[in-house]
Amino acid sequence: MKEKLSQYSLDIFQTGARLQIYHSLALLMVAFLLIIEELPQSLMVVAGYAFITGIVIFSGSLYALSMTGIKWLGAITPIGGVVLIVGWSCMAIAGWNLKL
Repeated sequence: MKEKLSQYSLDIFQTGARLQIYHSLALLMVAFLLIIEELPQSLMVVAGYAFITGIVIFSGSLYALSMTGIKWLGAITPIGGVVLIVGWSCMAIAGWNLKL
């Protein structure tokens, strides 16, 4: 890809890939935490869907931006970031409500 993309586009692509990896691990954590019956299941399900949606919007828009150079795709990226924050917030609230 180094031959086809400028350094700027490659940096954008790498940011999308890095955030996709981090949030894919968070999605795995959600799957494991769904086993714990004391956690609010509905919040964990919302967190899972938020991570999936956020990954697609955030990383997908960065991938598309780096490959096509269409600048308005960068305006979509923060929407994905907000959805990822919703996922983390749901996980935090579920953890806060955990009764050990």
